[in-house]
Amino acid sequence: MNNEWQLQDAKNKFSEVVNLALSKGPQLITRRGEKTAVLLSYAEYEKLCKAQGKLSEFFRASPLADSSISRDDGKVREGF
Repeated sequence: MNNEWQLQDAKNKFSEVVNLALSKGPQLITRRGEKTAVLLSYAEYEKLCKAQGKLSEFFRASPLADSSISRDDGKVREGF
């Protein structure tokens, strides 16, 4: 079975769509031919949430985090 469902079909076969999301991966829902939503398992959702991380952690992990690069030269820039 394809992983793409028209909204009406997805509503009529919701249990099947959920089971496929659990066993085969995310299921795409379309409305009037446009991609509208994705049904995915809770485990997949948790993976996505954990993968995002915090911006501050991203900067701390940067190779430039321990560098001596600095923009503060004491000068005030004009026009700001």
